[in-house]
Amino acid sequence: MAALALRLKAIGASPAELAQAVAREALEGHRALLAGINAYRRHPYRRDLPDPPALWAEGGSRLLDFAPAQAAGTPKRRRRRGAGGRVAAPVVLFVPSLVNRATVLDLAAGNSLMRWLAAEGLRPLLLDWGWPGAVERDFTLTDYIAGRLERALAEAARLAEGPLPVVGYCMGGNLALAAALRRPELARSLALLATPWDFHAGDAAGARALARLLPALEPVIEATGTLPVDVLQAFFAALDPFAIAAKFRAFARMDPEGGRARAFVALEDWLNDGVPLAGPVARETLGGWYGRNSPARHGWRIAGAVVDPRRVAVPSLVAVPGRDRIVPPESARPLAALMPGAQLLEPHAGHIGMVAGSTAPEALWRPLRDWLGRAQP
Repeated sequence: MAALALRLKAIGASPAELAQAVAREALEGHRALLAGINAYRRHPYRRDLPDPPALWAEGGSRLLDFAPAQAAGTPKRRRRRGAGGRVAAPVVLFVPSLVNRATVLDLAAGNSLMRWLAAEGLRPLLLDWGWPGAVERDFTLTDYIAGRLERALAEAARLAEGPLPVVGYCMGGNLALAAALRRPELARSLALLATPWDFHAGDAAGARALARLLPALEPVIEATGTLPVDVLQAFFAALDPFAIAAKFRAFARMDPEGGRARAFVALEDWLNDGVPLAGPVARETLGGWYGRNSPARHGWRIAGAVVDPRRVAVPSLVAVPGRDRIVPPESARPLAALMPGAQLLEPHAGHIGMVAGSTAPEALWRPLRDWLGRAQP
Protein backbone atom coordinates (compact mmCIF):
# COMPACT_ATOMS: atom_id res chain seq x y z
CA MET A 1 0.00 0.00 0.00
CA ALA A 2 2.90 2.36 0.60
CA ALA A 3 4.01 1.86 -3.01
CA LEU A 4 0.48 2.61 -4.22
CA ALA A 5 0.38 5.83 -2.20
CA LEU A 6 3.69 6.98 -3.67
CA ARG A 7 2.48 6.28 -7.21
CA LEU A 8 -0.73 8.22 -6.67
CA LYS A 9 1.13 11.15 -5.17
CA ALA A 10 3.45 11.19 -8.17
CA ILE A 11 0.54 11.62 -10.58
CA GLY A 12 -1.04 14.32 -8.45
CA ALA A 13 -3.95 12.44 -6.88
CA SER A 14 -6.00 14.38 -4.35
CA PRO A 15 -6.02 13.32 -0.67
CA ALA A 16 -9.56 11.95 -1.09
CA GLU A 17 -8.56 9.90 -4.15
CA LEU A 18 -5.49 8.68 -2.32
CA ALA A 19 -7.56 7.56 0.70
CA GLN A 20 -10.09 5.76 -1.51
CA ALA A 21 -7.39 3.94 -3.47
CA VAL A 22 -5.58 2.81 -0.32
CA ALA A 23 -8.88 1.63 1.19
CA ARG A 24 -9.73 -0.35 -1.98
CA GLU A 25 -6.31 -2.03 -2.00
CA ALA A 26 -6.57 -2.87 1.70
CA LEU A 27 -10.03 -4.41 1.17
CA GLU A 28 -8.83 -6.43 -1.83
CA GLY A 29 -5.85 -7.67 0.17
CA HIS A 30 -8.12 -8.65 3.05
CA ARG A 31 -10.45 -10.54 0.72
CA ALA A 32 -7.50 -12.36 -0.86
CA LEU A 33 -6.21 -13.30 2.59
CA LEU A 34 -9.58 -14.73 3.63
CA ALA A 35 -9.86 -16.57 0.30
CA GLY A 36 -6.45 -18.13 0.86
CA ILE A 37 -7.25 -19.20 4.42
CA ASN A 38 -10.58 -20.70 3.35
CA ALA A 39 -8.94 -22.50 0.42
CA TYR A 40 -6.36 -23.95 2.79
CA ARG A 41 -9.03 -25.14 5.22
CA ARG A 42 -11.03 -26.77 2.41
CA HIS A 43 -8.10 -28.43 0.69
CA PRO A 44 -8.48 -32.22 0.65
CA TYR A 45 -4.79 -33.04 1.15
CA ARG A 46 -4.01 -34.98 4.33
CA ARG A 47 -0.65 -36.51 5.16
CA ASP A 48 -1.01 -40.26 4.78
CA LEU A 49 2.60 -41.45 4.88
CA PRO A 50 2.82 -44.46 7.21
CA ASP A 51 5.45 -44.24 9.91
CA PRO A 52 8.31 -46.70 9.46
CA PRO A 53 8.95 -49.23 12.25
CA ALA A 54 10.25 -47.93 15.57
CA LEU A 55 13.63 -49.44 16.32
CA TRP A 56 13.57 -48.14 19.90
CA ALA A 57 11.17 -46.21 22.14
CA GLU A 58 11.27 -44.48 25.48
CA GLY A 59 8.49 -42.37 26.96
CA GLY A 60 6.95 -40.45 24.09
CA SER A 61 10.09 -40.73 21.92
CA ARG A 62 10.72 -43.19 19.09
CA LEU A 63 13.65 -44.02 16.85
CA LEU A 64 12.09 -44.46 13.40
CA ASP A 65 13.95 -46.77 11.03
CA PHE A 66 13.86 -45.77 7.35
CA ALA A 67 15.62 -48.92 6.18
CA PRO A 68 15.75 -49.35 2.39
CA ALA A 69 12.89 -51.69 1.45
CA GLN A 70 14.74 -54.95 0.84
CA ALA A 71 17.45 -52.75 -0.69
CA ALA A 72 15.32 -52.63 -3.87
CA GLY A 73 16.92 -50.26 -6.31
CA THR A 74 19.60 -49.38 -3.76
CA PRO A 75 22.96 -48.52 -5.30
CA LYS A 76 25.33 -51.16 -3.95
CA ARG A 77 28.25 -48.79 -4.18
CA ARG A 78 26.92 -46.99 -1.11
CA ARG A 79 26.51 -50.08 1.03
CA ARG A 80 28.97 -52.02 3.18
CA ARG A 81 29.34 -55.52 4.52
CA GLY A 82 28.02 -56.21 8.01
CA ALA A 83 28.49 -59.14 10.36
CA GLY A 84 28.44 -62.47 8.59
CA GLY A 85 29.23 -60.82 5.26
CA ARG A 86 25.70 -59.51 4.67
CA VAL A 87 25.28 -56.27 2.77
CA ALA A 88 24.12 -53.45 5.03
CA ALA A 89 23.11 -49.85 4.33
CA PRO A 90 25.19 -47.29 6.26
CA VAL A 91 23.21 -46.07 9.28
CA VAL A 92 22.78 -42.33 9.95
CA LEU A 93 21.06 -40.80 12.99
CA PHE A 94 18.98 -37.64 12.48
CA VAL A 95 18.16 -35.44 15.48
CA PRO A 96 15.42 -32.81 14.92
CA SER A 97 14.39 -29.92 17.14
CA LEU A 98 12.36 -30.34 20.31
CA VAL A 99 9.79 -27.89 18.91
CA ASN A 100 7.71 -28.82 15.85
CA ARG A 101 7.25 -32.34 14.61
CA ALA A 102 10.10 -34.48 13.35
CA THR A 103 8.00 -35.08 10.22
CA VAL A 104 9.53 -32.01 8.55
CA LEU A 105 12.25 -34.49 7.50
CA ASP A 106 9.57 -36.91 6.23
CA LEU A 107 7.01 -34.40 5.06
CA ALA A 108 5.17 -36.02 2.16
CA ALA A 109 5.43 -38.60 -0.59
CA GLY A 110 8.07 -37.27 -2.95
CA ASN A 111 9.23 -34.71 -0.38
CA SER A 112 10.97 -36.70 2.34
CA LEU A 113 14.67 -36.34 3.06
CA MET A 114 14.56 -39.59 5.03
CA ARG A 115 12.99 -41.67 2.25
CA TRP A 116 15.16 -40.09 -0.41
CA LEU A 117 18.34 -40.98 1.50
CA ALA A 118 17.03 -44.52 2.00
CA ALA A 119 16.50 -44.81 -1.75
CA GLU A 120 20.08 -43.61 -2.19
CA GLY A 121 21.38 -46.55 -0.16
CA LEU A 122 21.59 -45.13 3.35
CA ARG A 123 19.64 -46.22 6.41
CA PRO A 124 18.38 -43.05 8.13
CA LEU A 125 17.12 -43.25 11.69
CA LEU A 126 14.93 -40.35 12.79
CA LEU A 127 14.57 -39.53 16.49
CA ASP A 128 10.94 -38.47 16.92
CA TRP A 129 10.93 -36.72 20.31
CA GLY A 130 7.15 -36.94 20.59
CA TRP A 131 4.85 -34.90 22.79
CA PRO A 132 6.28 -34.11 26.25
CA GLY A 133 4.26 -36.18 28.70
CA ALA A 134 4.21 -36.17 32.49
CA VAL A 135 7.83 -37.36 32.69
CA GLU A 136 9.28 -35.16 29.94
CA ARG A 137 7.71 -31.99 31.32
CA ASP A 138 10.32 -32.05 34.06
CA PHE A 139 13.20 -32.65 31.63
CA THR A 140 16.14 -30.28 31.43
CA LEU A 141 18.45 -30.19 28.43
CA THR A 142 20.75 -32.50 30.38
CA ASP A 143 17.90 -35.01 30.74
CA TYR A 144 17.24 -34.92 27.01
CA ILE A 145 20.88 -35.06 25.90
CA ALA A 146 22.73 -37.08 28.56
CA GLY A 147 19.71 -39.34 28.95
CA ARG A 148 17.30 -39.93 26.12
CA LEU A 149 19.43 -38.84 23.17
CA GLU A 150 22.47 -40.77 24.34
CA ARG A 151 20.42 -43.92 24.75
CA ALA A 152 18.97 -43.49 21.26
CA LEU A 153 22.48 -42.88 19.92
CA ALA A 154 23.72 -46.04 21.63
CA GLU A 155 20.90 -48.03 20.04
CA ALA A 156 21.72 -46.57 16.64
CA ALA A 157 25.40 -47.47 17.10
CA ARG A 158 24.38 -51.01 18.02
CA LEU A 159 22.52 -51.30 14.74
CA ALA A 160 25.44 -49.75 12.86
CA GLU A 161 27.88 -52.09 14.63
CA GLY A 162 30.03 -49.11 15.55
CA PRO A 163 30.14 -45.31 15.47
CA LEU A 164 27.88 -43.61 12.92
CA PRO A 165 27.22 -40.19 11.41
CA VAL A 166 24.95 -37.92 13.46
CA VAL A 167 22.95 -35.14 11.76
CA GLY A 168 21.19 -32.44 13.78
CA TYR A 169 18.64 -30.00 12.39
CA CYS A 170 17.92 -26.59 13.95
CA MET A 171 17.88 -26.94 17.76
CA GLY A 172 18.51 -30.64 17.19
CA GLY A 173 21.96 -29.64 16.01
CA ASN A 174 22.75 -28.22 19.44
CA LEU A 175 21.57 -31.45 21.05
CA ALA A 176 23.52 -33.59 18.57
CA LEU A 177 26.68 -31.56 19.12
CA ALA A 178 26.45 -31.97 22.89
CA ALA A 179 25.79 -35.71 22.62
CA ALA A 180 28.65 -36.25 20.15
CA LEU A 181 31.05 -34.48 22.50
CA ARG A 182 29.88 -36.56 25.46
CA ARG A 183 30.01 -39.87 23.57
CA PRO A 184 32.76 -39.49 20.95
CA GLU A 185 33.07 -43.26 20.64
CA LEU A 186 29.56 -43.37 19.12
CA ALA A 187 29.78 -40.51 16.58
CA ARG A 188 31.82 -41.09 13.41
CA SER A 189 30.96 -37.69 11.93
CA LEU A 190 28.71 -34.75 12.70
CA ALA A 191 26.53 -32.57 10.46
CA LEU A 192 24.74 -29.51 11.85
CA LEU A 193 21.96 -28.07 9.68
CA ALA A 194 20.71 -24.52 10.36
CA THR A 195 21.90 -24.79 13.95
CA PRO A 196 21.99 -21.61 16.07
CA TRP A 197 25.07 -20.86 18.14
CA ASP A 198 25.65 -17.13 18.60
CA PHE A 199 22.19 -16.00 19.69
CA HIS A 200 23.22 -12.34 19.87
CA ALA A 201 24.67 -12.17 16.36
CA GLY A 202 22.73 -9.73 14.22
CA ASP A 203 20.13 -8.74 16.82
CA ALA A 204 21.35 -8.94 20.40
CA ALA A 205 18.65 -6.53 21.57
CA GLY A 206 15.92 -8.70 20.07
CA ALA A 207 17.32 -11.84 21.70
CA ARG A 208 17.48 -10.16 25.10
CA ALA A 209 13.95 -8.82 24.66
CA LEU A 210 12.74 -12.37 24.03
CA ALA A 211 14.47 -13.51 27.22
CA ARG A 212 12.80 -10.73 29.18
CA LEU A 213 9.42 -12.29 28.37
CA LEU A 214 10.26 -15.27 30.56
CA PRO A 215 8.91 -13.83 33.86
CA ALA A 216 5.59 -13.06 32.17
CA LEU A 217 5.47 -16.63 30.82
CA GLU A 218 6.19 -18.27 34.18
CA PRO A 219 2.51 -18.58 35.23
CA VAL A 220 1.61 -20.59 32.11
CA ILE A 221 4.80 -22.68 32.38
CA GLU A 222 3.98 -23.45 36.00
CA ALA A 223 0.37 -24.29 35.17
CA THR A 224 1.07 -26.59 32.20
CA GLY A 225 4.63 -27.72 32.82
CA THR A 226 5.47 -26.50 29.30
CA LEU A 227 5.84 -23.50 27.08
CA PRO A 228 2.64 -24.10 25.06
CA VAL A 229 2.43 -24.46 21.31
CA ASP A 230 0.46 -21.21 20.90
CA VAL A 231 3.24 -19.21 22.55
CA LEU A 232 5.90 -20.82 20.39
CA GLN A 233 3.81 -20.15 17.26
CA ALA A 234 3.53 -16.51 18.26
CA PHE A 235 7.32 -16.29 18.57
CA PHE A 236 7.79 -17.69 15.07
CA ALA A 237 5.07 -15.47 13.59
CA ALA A 238 6.71 -12.39 15.11
CA LEU A 239 9.86 -13.03 13.05
CA ASP A 240 8.03 -11.86 9.91
CA PRO A 241 4.37 -11.06 10.63
CA PHE A 242 3.61 -9.74 7.13
CA ALA A 243 4.76 -12.98 5.53
CA ILE A 244 1.76 -14.88 6.91
CA ALA A 245 -0.77 -12.76 5.04
CA ALA A 246 1.37 -12.74 1.92
CA LYS A 247 1.66 -16.52 1.71
CA PHE A 248 -2.11 -17.08 2.06
CA ARG A 249 -2.86 -14.44 -0.56
CA ALA A 250 -0.45 -16.24 -2.87
CA PHE A 251 -2.10 -19.58 -2.06
CA ALA A 252 -5.49 -18.16 -3.10
CA ARG A 253 -4.09 -17.76 -6.64
CA MET A 254 -2.80 -21.34 -6.92
CA ASP A 255 -4.51 -24.17 -8.73
CA PRO A 256 -5.89 -26.19 -5.78
CA GLU A 257 -5.27 -29.44 -7.67
CA GLY A 258 -1.69 -28.58 -8.53
CA GLY A 259 1.50 -29.80 -6.93
CA ARG A 260 2.38 -26.37 -5.54
CA ALA A 261 -0.90 -26.21 -3.63
CA ARG A 262 -0.42 -29.69 -2.16
CA ALA A 263 3.12 -28.81 -1.12
CA PHE A 264 1.86 -25.61 0.53
CA VAL A 265 -0.80 -27.49 2.51
CA ALA A 266 1.64 -30.21 3.56
CA LEU A 267 4.07 -27.66 4.94
CA GLU A 268 1.37 -25.49 6.51
CA ASP A 269 -0.14 -28.53 8.24
CA TRP A 270 3.29 -29.31 9.69
CA LEU A 271 3.76 -25.72 10.86
CA ASN A 272 0.38 -25.78 12.59
CA ASP A 273 1.07 -29.11 14.31
CA GLY A 274 3.55 -27.90 16.89
CA VAL A 275 4.88 -29.46 20.06
CA PRO A 276 5.15 -27.70 23.43
CA LEU A 277 8.54 -27.27 25.06
CA ALA A 278 9.23 -28.74 28.49
CA GLY A 279 9.23 -26.01 31.12
CA PRO A 280 12.84 -26.42 32.31
CA VAL A 281 14.06 -26.45 28.71
CA ALA A 282 12.09 -23.28 27.96
CA ARG A 283 13.81 -21.57 30.89
CA GLU A 284 17.26 -22.78 29.81
CA THR A 285 16.85 -21.72 26.20
CA LEU A 286 15.08 -18.39 26.71
CA GLY A 287 17.13 -17.30 29.70
CA GLY A 288 20.44 -18.99 28.88
CA TRP A 289 20.65 -19.13 25.12
CA TYR A 290 18.76 -15.97 24.18
CA GLY A 291 19.33 -13.92 27.32
CA ARG A 292 22.95 -14.70 28.25
CA ASN A 293 24.08 -16.14 24.91
CA SER A 294 25.58 -19.00 26.89
CA PRO A 295 26.58 -21.24 23.92
CA ALA A 296 28.71 -18.57 22.22
CA ARG A 297 30.13 -17.46 25.58
CA HIS A 298 31.19 -21.03 26.44
CA GLY A 299 28.74 -21.08 29.30
CA TRP A 300 26.31 -23.74 28.14
CA ARG A 301 26.82 -26.89 30.18
CA ILE A 302 25.35 -30.37 29.97
CA ALA A 303 25.80 -32.52 33.07
CA GLY A 304 28.32 -29.95 34.28
CA ALA A 305 30.55 -29.98 31.18
CA VAL A 306 30.81 -27.04 28.78
CA VAL A 307 29.57 -27.77 25.24
CA ASP A 308 32.62 -26.62 23.27
CA PRO A 309 32.56 -27.07 19.46
CA ARG A 310 36.34 -26.65 19.40
CA ARG A 311 36.61 -30.16 20.85
CA VAL A 312 34.89 -31.84 17.90
CA ALA A 313 37.41 -34.35 16.58
CA VAL A 314 35.43 -36.02 13.77
CA PRO A 315 34.65 -34.91 10.19
CA SER A 316 31.98 -32.23 10.36
CA LEU A 317 29.64 -30.30 8.11
CA VAL A 318 27.87 -27.03 8.94
CA ALA A 319 24.98 -26.07 6.62
CA VAL A 320 23.97 -22.41 6.87
CA PRO A 321 21.04 -21.48 4.59
CA GLY A 322 21.52 -17.93 3.39
CA ARG A 323 17.82 -16.97 3.52
CA ASP A 324 17.14 -18.32 7.00
CA ARG A 325 14.94 -16.01 9.09
CA ILE A 326 14.53 -18.42 12.02
CA VAL A 327 18.25 -19.02 12.56
CA PRO A 328 20.06 -16.05 11.00
CA PRO A 329 23.22 -17.04 9.12
CA GLU A 330 25.25 -14.87 11.49
CA SER A 331 24.10 -17.10 14.34
CA ALA A 332 24.90 -20.44 12.69
CA ARG A 333 28.08 -19.62 10.77
CA PRO A 334 30.39 -19.38 13.85
CA LEU A 335 30.07 -23.15 14.34
CA ALA A 336 31.96 -23.73 11.09
CA ALA A 337 34.82 -21.56 12.36
CA LEU A 338 34.90 -23.24 15.76
CA MET A 339 34.74 -26.89 14.69
CA PRO A 340 38.20 -27.96 13.47
CA GLY A 341 38.21 -28.65 9.73
CA ALA A 342 34.44 -28.25 9.36
CA GLN A 343 33.07 -28.00 5.83
CA LEU A 344 30.75 -25.02 5.37
CA LEU A 345 27.75 -25.39 3.05
CA GLU A 346 25.72 -22.24 2.35
CA PRO A 347 22.68 -23.14 0.23
CA HIS A 348 20.50 -20.39 -1.23
CA ALA A 349 17.45 -21.46 0.77
CA GLY A 350 15.47 -20.75 3.91
CA HIS A 351 15.39 -22.59 7.21
CA ILE A 352 12.58 -24.97 6.21
CA GLY A 353 13.06 -24.76 2.46
CA MET A 354 16.54 -26.22 2.83
CA VAL A 355 15.12 -29.53 4.07
CA ALA A 356 11.58 -29.59 2.63
CA GLY A 357 11.27 -26.98 -0.11
CA SER A 358 11.08 -27.42 -3.86
CA THR A 359 14.83 -26.79 -4.19
CA ALA A 360 15.82 -28.96 -1.21
CA PRO A 361 17.28 -31.83 -3.30
CA GLU A 362 19.78 -29.47 -4.93
CA ALA A 363 20.28 -27.22 -1.91
CA LEU A 364 20.89 -29.88 0.73
CA TRP A 365 19.87 -33.46 0.01
CA ARG A 366 22.49 -34.25 -2.61
CA PRO A 367 25.36 -32.37 -0.93
CA LEU A 368 24.51 -34.07 2.36
CA ARG A 369 24.35 -37.49 0.71
CA ASP A 370 27.73 -36.93 -0.90
CA TRP A 371 29.28 -35.72 2.34
CA LEU A 372 27.89 -38.70 4.26
CA GLY A 373 29.36 -40.98 1.62
CA ARG A 374 32.80 -39.45 2.09
CA ALA A 375 32.45 -39.70 5.89
CA GLN A 376 31.91 -43.47 5.73
CA PRO A 377 34.86 -45.82 6.30
